[in-house]
Amino acid sequence: MKMGTALIYDEEMTKYKLLWVDPACKIEVPERLTVSHEALMKTGLADRCVSVPVREATDADILLVHSEEYLEAVKKTPYMTLEDLQEFTLQYGDVYFHPNIYHCAKLAAGAALQLVDSVMMGKVRNGMALVRPPGHHSMRSAANGFCVFNNVAIAARYAKQQYGVKRVLIVDWDVHHGQGVQYCFEDDPSVLYFSWHRYEHQKFWPQLRESDYDSVGKEKGAGFNINVPWNKVGMKNSDYLSVFCHILLPVAYEFSPDLVLVCAGFDSAIGDPEGEMCASPDIFAHLTHLLMNLAGGKLCAVLEGGYNLTSLPQSVCQTVQTLLGDPAPRPANLDGPCESALESLHCARSAHKQYWSCLKHAAELPTSDVTTKRIKFAEEEEEDKLKKVEEEKSAEEEVWPEPPKRVAPALRTALVLPNGVACPDGCKRFSSSEDLVLINKLRENFLKDADDSNALTTLSSLISLVEKMERNEICNGLALVPDVSMAMMCVVQHAATALRNRVLVVCVGDAVVSSHGTEEGKTLVVQFSNREPEEQKCKYHIPVCLKKGCSDVSGFTQAVLGLLLPLGYEYDPSLVLLARTPDSGLCDSVWQQLTGLLQGIAQGHTLVLMQEGETSCVGPTASCLSGDAAPSLGKLHAPLPEDVEALERLRHRLQVDWKLLQTTAPETGGGFIVQMEALWGEPSVNIKAEKAFSRITCESFVCVDA
Repeated sequence: MKMGTALIYDEEMTKYKLLWVDPACKIEVPERLTVSHEALMKTGLADRCVSVPVREATDADILLVHSEEYLEAVKKTPYMTLEDLQEFTLQYGDVYFHPNIYHCAKLAAGAALQLVDSVMMGKVRNGMALVRPPGHHSMRSAANGFCVFNNVAIAARYAKQQYGVKRVLIVDWDVHHGQGVQYCFEDDPSVLYFSWHRYEHQKFWPQLRESDYDSVGKEKGAGFNINVPWNKVGMKNSDYLSVFCHILLPVAYEFSPDLVLVCAGFDSAIGDPEGEMCASPDIFAHLTHLLMNLAGGKLCAVLEGGYNLTSLPQSVCQTVQTLLGDPAPRPANLDGPCESALESLHCARSAHKQYWSCLKHAAELPTSDVTTKRIKFAEEEEEDKLKKVEEEKSAEEEVWPEPPKRVAPALRTALVLPNGVACPDGCKRFSSSEDLVLINKLRENFLKDADDSNALTTLSSLISLVEKMERNEICNGLALVPDVSMAMMCVVQHAATALRNRVLVVCVGDAVVSSHGTEEGKTLVVQFSNREPEEQKCKYHIPVCLKKGCSDVSGFTQAVLGLLLPLGYEYDPSLVLLARTPDSGLCDSVWQQLTGLLQGIAQGHTLVLMQEGETSCVGPTASCLSGDAAPSLGKLHAPLPEDVEALERLRHRLQVDWKLLQTTAPETGGGFIVQMEALWGEPSVNIKAEKAFSRITCESFVCVDA
């Protein structure tokens, strides 16, 4: 990677704490910061980062978001007695003040601004700021939820003012709704705010009606505020990844931000007393990776919540290690999203379908009462109380394994290149030693009627490279080959017979792809082309037909985000084989995005195959394999309606076998199950009836039971 990762931390921000008894605030302790920084030091991650000093935010910085009256009131807190501080605190919700908190709050906001400066000036590629107090609950004229100044909101306004940033994406994965950020930008179409949060039908703090899925923004900002409410605890890795693949990433790519800010709250990790979720710390490596190709890699993560002093530092380390460019770990426990998560995903997608072309195919709101709205009766409330007591008991005993150690191979990217083609900086040219047994086997299987020593050498090098990747001696590789189809077949057959684990084959173009290993599931093949696909023979061979092939950027990107990534994550291969044929029609920038996104799977073990002659794409592709961000695609236009419909039909067919492709929960009622999809204004109905019914009125989405 050409630029480094900033880490901003100052021990001064640990020098305040709760001075009186307040059960709501007892978990916000200085140790949150110290254990996080100590973990980064212990693992050696801090030494690999670029240390950036903290500065205090100025009055002008703070006034970008907050009122002058509020700022002047907070300025008086260092001179207050304990009794005065308690009385001052009473006017706000779930927050406390300390004589040093104003100073720390200025440092926290200033740290976020220092991070923005470092990224926007090109001193680093990305970074993380470990700060206290957090910020995303703080409003224009009010402290709230441990937050004094809204660090990320100030940073967003500052980036727009100081650097002329046109579009900012704010991703809030804290387990609480960042209502302060929402209020700040709800009428602003230049800032896209995304938040998932524990909601439980408005019973969980901050218990706001406007935290629900149908709060989409106001006036010109309508559609630029995305809320995904979690209505049950215990959300897992699958739930988080599903929301990223099926709503956040498609909208983010269509929005095309110039800067990504993350409200990095880790109370959404396992073991946290506030979140009560079950997502393992390593999921934050994947969430971070999936954001790193947006905005040309300009990503700033700012700490928000996180109150379990074990999962918090683990999650921080996973995030920073990914920002540094280390391959993400194999994803754990991807068993498909739960029904409650699917209901929330369904509702959020439906609420935003009128604003984003990538969601125009989303299902209409559920017709049953099973929605995220608060429809609770007294007996249900009592059941919930009893359940919460049981959950609190189990949470106290909850343990989870230490995230697996992420060992980066000694060599990141190896290239198999014809003579005369230069090897890009930072990569190493690779060739195999003479293995006569292997060469004879390759000649017999692939070059029976030809005597091509160059082709044999290339195929032999590919096999040797794959074996070194399996042993984690090399992370990934790229090869220019005489025949992409033959090279794919060679690697697939070797992998299916010799490798211990599975291979994901992604082919872009009309090459003949071997189905070797697909029957038993050792190989999953996903091929993008404009050829009408043959009848699908098994769940592990998936042809994706696009009308313009891969030349339509929007359609192809939508297929990658909503189809390929969920398939790849759920399949969990040990190797990704990515191939492009000369006739694919795929532009280089999209190819780089695809290459970068797939690095999150298989611990980054990706082998890229391209046809000899495509020398101009070697450098950019190798750059993405080496961890550099792909160039931005710009704001995306609407995909072709026929491609959207074809992808939806395919997704519906595949989701029986592949759970991460689901976007709606089964809707029950009246003795039958109904799922409805509105494709670009044309109602499409998929019905599985448990008993006969007389008619369906698609126009009004009403089913009449017989």
